[in-house]
Amino acid sequence: MEDRAMKFKKHIQRWCGVLEMIMSVLMLIGILFSIFSLVRDMDIFQNLLTDTGAFKQYLDQIFMLVIGIEFLVMLCRPNSENVIEVLIFLVARHMIVGDTTPYQDFVSVISVALLCVVRRYLRNAREDRQEKKTGSGLHQD
Repeated sequence: MEDRAMKFKKHIQRWCGVLEMIMSVLMLIGILFSIFSLVRDMDIFQNLLTDTGAFKQYLDQIFMLVIGIEFLVMLCRPNSENVIEVLIFLVARHMIVGDTTPYQDFVSVISVALLCVVRRYLRNAREDRQEKKTGSGLHQD
């Protein structure tokens, strides 16, 4: 009975992997269409020359594309570091593009700082595990 449960679980995991890849492809198509749409629309660039307020809208579109690309990376290589990078971009977008109060900006800066500390901790922990696994932490004279 337990053997069937393990086979079923592996089958479900395979399907989840396939569905993740399908979502990744759809996300990539959406990003490519958005980039094409942004570059094709010359009115945006003309507005940037005449209206400084248009830059905020342009920046918002660029941030959305960057966040979409980071999300795609997260779908293709799901790990904690990629998730944290997506969160950093989301907070940065909110702080830079959004109409925020000084208090919200302060909280956003603290959030980004904490996310960077967590990312650094996770990276160091992963490097330590790799060193222990390979034994490269041992020095010979």
